[in-house]
Amino acid sequence: MADITILGSGGFGLALAILCHSMGHKVTVWSKFEQEINEIRSTGELAVKLPGVKIPEGIELTTDISAVSGKDVVLVGVPSQFTRSVAQEAAPHMQPQTVVVNTSKGLENGTYQRMSEVLTEEFPDNPIVVLTGPSHAEELARGIPTTVAVASEDVKYAEYIQDIFTSPTFRLYVNTDVAGCEIGGAMKNIIALAAGISDGLGFGDNTKAAIMTRGIHEITALGLAMGARVETFAGLTGIGDLIVTCTSMHSRNRRAGILIGQGQSPEEAVRQVGTVEGYHCCEVAHGLAKKLGVTMPITEELYRVLFEKESADFSMSHLMGRPNRHESERYALTEVLAERNPK
Repeated sequence: MADITILGSGGFGLALAILCHSMGHKVTVWSKFEQEINEIRSTGELAVKLPGVKIPEGIELTTDISAVSGKDVVLVGVPSQFTRSVAQEAAPHMQPQTVVVNTSKGLENGTYQRMSEVLTEEFPDNPIVVLTGPSHAEELARGIPTTVAVASEDVKYAEYIQDIFTSPTFRLYVNTDVAGCEIGGAMKNIIALAAGISDGLGFGDNTKAAIMTRGIHEITALGLAMGARVETFAGLTGIGDLIVTCTSMHSRNRRAGILIGQGQSPEEAVRQVGTVEGYHCCEVAHGLAKKLGVTMPITEELYRVLFEKESADFSMSHLMGRPNRHESERYALTEVLAERNPK
């Protein structure tokens, strides 16, 4: 039996808490928001995150960050923009033997760092593991068969988490390409936003297939520029996570995109849906692509829609009107920008 603390009472954190509790592990869930803890205690569920899913009474609930002390595993499940601040709050209470598992999917604004890199800085004495893949909390919490990847620079820690978390309904595959797993998990949210916009505009399956296929091309190009391995993007954290996020109404990114395609402002869409990781990640990825010289036309157009008031239908027409290419060709982002802004 492992002693596990989960930082964050979001849907995925709670789903993993339910899973681990069912396997006999000791589980504590920490939240910064006392009202969420009180709701679970009073109703047995957190309806806004996992409606209809009961949280077992044996799961300990707390707002005291010192709950990370002396644990076998601390799982970080907060939105990516809060990962560093929560880690900094937890760091004084951590012991070196604790394995830190990250499930947040994003890139840090300003540093362009992946979440495992952020956690390595804040927990320099702890092994860091990434758990990511096609896994809607709403399904995982109800015992629907789910498969993800677990990655670490030191394979023995990935295998340790694999052993702890594997259950009859939750299967984990070990991967040593941490960068690739994290880039796939972060960037698929951007493509899912674009796919949702396509749905909101009333386009069809052909359009979504094009966005997803060219989207994985962009994700792979960025990943390779960041040192990832190409085969990772054909796996669970690449095409697998992209499929589930672009096609399901469980996906907040897709739902926000639908609202934008229907004419709502990006800000209002995000307000209605809640945490939309692709919105924040798009801004970071846009800057990172420029820095690395990677061609990312879908990301570029989505950035214009989200942050420069470009209309969604014009953005789609611009993607369709780009100069003819060979499918396997790669072009620098600077060329794309030059085409749009000729001197």
